Amino acid sequence: MTGTRRTVALLFLLPALVLLGALVVYPIGYSVVRSFFNASGSSFIGFDNYQTLFTRSDTKAAINNNIWWVVLAPTVATALGLIFAVMTERIRWGTAFKLVVFMPMAISMLAAGIIFRLVYDQDPGKGAVNAVWTSVHDTFSSASAFPKAHPRADDPLAGRAGGPYLTKEPVQAGKAYLLPLVGVAADQMPDGAKPAEAAAASPGKVTGTLWQDFTLGKGAGKAKGVDPTEVGYPGMRVEAVKGGKVVASTTAAADGTFTLPAAADGAKLRLPAANFKEAYNGVDWLGDKKFFTIHLGGFDLYLNIVTTSIMVAYVWMWAGFAMVLIGAGLAGIPRELLEAARVDGATEWQVFRRVTVPLLAPVLAVVLVTLMINVLKIFDLVYIIAPGSTQDDANVLALQLYLSAFNENNEGLASAIAVLLLLLVIPVMWFNMRRLRQEARR
Repeated sequence: MTGTRRTVALLFLLPALVLLGALVVYPIGYSVVRSFFNASGSSFIGFDNYQTLFTRSDTKAAINNNIWWVVLAPTVATALGLIFAVMTERIRWGTAFKLVVFMPMAISMLAAGIIFRLVYDQDPGKGAVNAVWTSVHDTFSSASAFPKAHPRADDPLAGRAGGPYLTKEPVQAGKAYLLPLVGVAADQMPDGAKPAEAAAASPGKVTGTLWQDFTLGKGAGKAKGVDPTEVGYPGMRVEAVKGGKVVASTTAAADGTFTLPAAADGAKLRLPAANFKEAYNGVDWLGDKKFFTIHLGGFDLYLNIVTTSIMVAYVWMWAGFAMVLIGAGLAGIPRELLEAARVDGATEWQVFRRVTVPLLAPVLAVVLVTLMINVLKIFDLVYIIAPGSTQDDANVLALQLYLSAFNENNEGLASAIAVLLLLLVIPVMWFNMRRLRQEARR
């Protein structure tokens, strides 16, 4: 059109073509060829690396996780971006909200990974998620003050670790029973615990004492006897069980003494397992627990908790990106169309579902496809957040490529993974380019 000769045009394009060939075409070609050779590159092995890719446990786990990454993470991020974009149009402080949601995009993957590694720490004293989770849990189900308490082998009580514990023989009314326990450190006893007292026998009633039968110092105390320096188990529940049914129950006083009515005569005394309930320590958010498994012939498609937790970190970072792009598309929608729908009697939900979303479909498709391409090469978050014990369970193809190339020195398998990633990205990129061309024609 400008009359420029093709030779001159080619000369101007030559530097770009050389760079493109050196940095893109040659590496792709070399990776394809290298994928057909063994680890050292000394012998041709055909499609063996690709067979290994779909049969070895770690590479199969990476493929499984990548499927969930492509399906879930972009969808959730796009959906949240759409919700946020619509919300910010209706609230006064929409600009501030956009700033807060978009701010994670300014954080590197490395920093985000470190942040969420700490957020997901199982110790409620360190991990923010478990701190909230345990607080909610403990509101409805509190732990026992004596989780480590247990009887000795030769004590009157017997049972499995963690309770319940029952007396070896039935009890009789009019007698007092000593039920010693051990296992609770002195500094972990409740503040309300008082020096233990040996309960006095009471006619027609079953009495007894529950106490910490341990005194520091050789010869300072007497086993199975209540010593002045020993304390009771306040609030510990005692049940009288006869014929498999609870016929009476009570709780120990601050000095460990308890009293049961005449109905307890001939029953066995039981200390329920609730007395020894361990403190709830939250959820292992970076563990290998599976939510569900779908059996597809010889391949099991499963989703585990560590992969889901890392996806949450990804969505936290990229929902702002989706919100900004969708917000730009939302600003371009003619307002008269929305007003016309409202005048015709459509509710806000109907306007959103039948007018706003269809008009935003091209933008939503671009955002979704862009995020799909992005998650196919996800590496940083998985490598940093997943601990060594569950990194194999959170494995993805990009991480497996790195591990195969640099940890195993298996460049053949790493090249096969790179080729597979290329084959997965090409259709998605083609779809994205096709959508962009259609938009340009409009």
